[in-house]
Amino acid sequence: MARVGYGAMRLTGQPGNWGPFPEWEAGCRLLRRAVELGVNFIDTAISYGPGFSEEIVAAALHPYPRNLVIATKGGLVKTGPGQIQADGSRRGLRQACEASLRRLKVERIDLYQLHRPDPNLAFAESIESLAELRAEGKIKHVGLSNVTLKQLEQARRIVPIASVQNRFALSFRENDDVLAFCTREAIAFLPWGPLGARGFQYGAPLAQAIGSAGEIAARLRATPGQIALAWLLARGSNVVVIPGTTSIAHLEENVGSGSVALTAEDIAALNTIKTPEA
Repeated sequence: MARVGYGAMRLTGQPGNWGPFPEWEAGCRLLRRAVELGVNFIDTAISYGPGFSEEIVAAALHPYPRNLVIATKGGLVKTGPGQIQADGSRRGLRQACEASLRRLKVERIDLYQLHRPDPNLAFAESIESLAELRAEGKIKHVGLSNVTLKQLEQARRIVPIASVQNRFALSFRENDDVLAFCTREAIAFLPWGPLGARGFQYGAPLAQAIGSAGEIAARLRATPGQIALAWLLARGSNVVVIPGTTSIAHLEENVGSGSVALTAEDIAALNTIKTPEA
């Protein structure tokens, strides 16, 4: 699998990821361009839109190339722009999974992830629900998102876990313990927000905030955003980055980060950077 994927959260209406993407055909062209560039992992979720992100993925790419992995998530219900609530119940996850199957036009979802633990339920109940869906053939692999190391370990006692999608970036490293565990156990780690919550893709703010990255980018003839993604890829061969964008030019830049070769000295310098986000 190519280690630079695409996160489809932004292919919805704005603000608040609500409604269909207003430039629908342009969004379809962007998704097709991603596949042309070698991207073979697309990440979406039922709560993006809700549902419209999954629909545009299907509209653009179905029937899917044989090597393309489509991942989606359930467990969050969106009730309005930016308004979400957890529903990790058996009924809720089953309904969400079946709706995703219909929208994505598949008989089995490649990777189905619990979007967030439901604070109103025992965590094991949600994982057992995913295990049931896997046993029924509705999903191929089970993934988790926004979990602690303790929750990951608990889930693995119930069903094999193929991936974890937690927030992690050059500017946010609070899930380092989960990443380290995933690396040791050969579990795919999909850092969300890989360019930072405020968007390191804009280049100049990153270069100003973390001078070392800007200097490395200049020397390697890369953008600061590419350096941030390359640093993530260097953390382990199990890391797959899934930056999102609505721009084909930015998509091409992100994909190019897979070819940026950081030296051990570059990585050491980047490791020392402290950039807490407001």
